[in-house]
Amino acid sequence: MMFPKNLSAKLETRKQNSALRKLPLPNDLIDFASNDYIGFSKSKSIFDETHQYLIDNKIIQNGATGSRLLSGNHKVYQETEDFIANFHQSESALIFNSGYDANVGFFSSVPQKGDFILYDELSHASIRDGIQLSNAKSYKFQHNDFEDLERLIVNCNGSNGDNLANTPNLQLPTSIYIVTESVFSMDGDTPNLEELAQLSEKFKCHLVIDEAHSLGVFGDNGEGLVQMLGLQDKIFARIMTFGKGLGCHGAAILGSKVLSNYLVNFARSFIYTTGLSPHSTATILVAYQYLQSEKQTIAKLRKNIVHFNQEKNILGLKPMFVRSKSAIQSAIIPGNQNVKSIASQLQEKGFDVKAILSPTVPEGQERLRFCLHNYNSKEEIADVLRLLSTFVF
Repeated sequence: MMFPKNLSAKLETRKQNSALRKLPLPNDLIDFASNDYIGFSKSKSIFDETHQYLIDNKIIQNGATGSRLLSGNHKVYQETEDFIANFHQSESALIFNSGYDANVGFFSSVPQKGDFILYDELSHASIRDGIQLSNAKSYKFQHNDFEDLERLIVNCNGSNGDNLANTPNLQLPTSIYIVTESVFSMDGDTPNLEELAQLSEKFKCHLVIDEAHSLGVFGDNGEGLVQMLGLQDKIFARIMTFGKGLGCHGAAILGSKVLSNYLVNFARSFIYTTGLSPHSTATILVAYQYLQSEKQTIAKLRKNIVHFNQEKNILGLKPMFVRSKSAIQSAIIPGNQNVKSIASQLQEKGFDVKAILSPTVPEGQERLRFCLHNYNSKEEIADVLRLLSTFVF
């Protein structure tokens, strides 16, 4: 069957721009590419305990068998959601099949016609896709720029910001949702969440934080940046994704019980999909239990983050890196072909470092994305950065 010419043309354009995506093969290189920040995806203990949990609870079932609203709401869900809610000091937690499903489900259903969504310009694609499906009006603010955000809030309200902030009982005709990430997936940087929470409270907005790359990284028990800062009661919704620091699959939206009830009734990515299998859900539960007992693992990751930043300073690489204290460290190397070439050289030396190309990031902002883990040695960190310095200087 003939493939449509307009689609072939789009693929050809990607090839000409050195931006054509291909699925990589598994490799045995030193891992500086995966999101498995604290090594949970490789944990035999978590694997074995998940299996034992299913045996102990006499659960011999490979699939959920249907939507959670039909036959798929197996008993592991309730225990896991209760544990997650308690762990994150939230009224409720509602599990979705993925972080993408959670973001699309939330933003397509919660903000209503006449509402406003104000989102950081570097928000993840899943957030932006959900916003596109919403009936609310949306505007982006400059990255981590809260002066720009406040300007948008005042414009959306169509009133004097001071009058709005000083009228505690004012009933607003619309809702304003402020959206950002606690750790940005491509830059690895973090917004000032305390300042953002104050701004949101001042203007009576609903604050939504995606914590996909914060879970397992920040906080004594890896609970995330929001909770580490004690801001959980000021957040309307938190999206926790399990495919990164937790090393498994799925996501949860944290918030009030009424929010969970609303999502069960109106979030299409929750309603119209088969639920996670008992095994997948049990893996989430066991991984969360391990977070409570793996403080040394999280502490080792933090030491590696500090060591990486120290090494790049010593080697004079600091100017090319986006400022980050997270497990994501990005070196800006403009040009798809240029950054792909350096990534290939690092891979030939045994280090799995991936190039992030435009259009995934803006043209001119192509970068090498280093993901740090608790299992990376200090020697590996020093070696990969030393090699990078020889390739770029």
